[in-house]
Amino acid sequence: MNTANATGGNLIEIRDLAKAYTRGKQRVPVLQGVNLDVAAGDFFALMGPSGSGKTTLLNLIGGLDTPSAGSIVIGGQRVDRLGGAALARWRAAHVGFVFQFYNLLPMLSAQKNVELPLLLTKLSAAERRKRAAIALQLVGLADRAGHKPSELSGGQQQRVAIARAFVTDPTLLVCDEPTGDLDRAAAEEVLGLLQRLNRAHGKTIVMVTHDPRAAEHATHMVHLDKGELVGAARVAQPA
Repeated sequence: MNTANATGGNLIEIRDLAKAYTRGKQRVPVLQGVNLDVAAGDFFALMGPSGSGKTTLLNLIGGLDTPSAGSIVIGGQRVDRLGGAALARWRAAHVGFVFQFYNLLPMLSAQKNVELPLLLTKLSAAERRKRAAIALQLVGLADRAGHKPSELSGGQQQRVAIARAFVTDPTLLVCDEPTGDLDRAAAEEVLGLLQRLNRAHGKTIVMVTHDPRAAEHATHMVHLDKGELVGAARVAQPA
């Protein structure tokens, strides 16, 4: 399946991807024969029933896991060939992660939570503070910079998590059920934010979701079932 657009070219190219786990003496296949292209600047929604392999695929794209077979090329880099420290360095430089449960450190302010990925860089403390402040402004939370997670709503916490994910200006954002713990109003705010990051800032996003209404915010939708891609569609966007 080729989803490259006319202007961007492919950021992600996955070929004959397979993943299996071993439980005792039993081999359990999760993904098999997956081929997928994601163009730079696309917003992809991965959908499928529980156990379909969508989160496994997301983890492989984000470099949190390694495949049993096949290849993953992201930005020209054979990610599947990286291991250990090299893979960790690649993740830190190129991927921003957004999870269902915000994973904010409760004792730190929103500002300090957003700064965390920048501690792995050579930026000065002043530059880290500046970049975190800009990221919080972009998600509409500049006035909550000093608040701890317990002083924020669920939607606000997820927006802090999104600010943390893109503060390093990553190549790719991977989002695992980012609205799964939110009410509809907060979910729409978060999805609207992801849409703006995609449209206005050109961020490539791959999102796992079980919610068709969430998937409608993406530019493309792909379905997995029993470890195989079974359908893909371009999502019609309002003018």
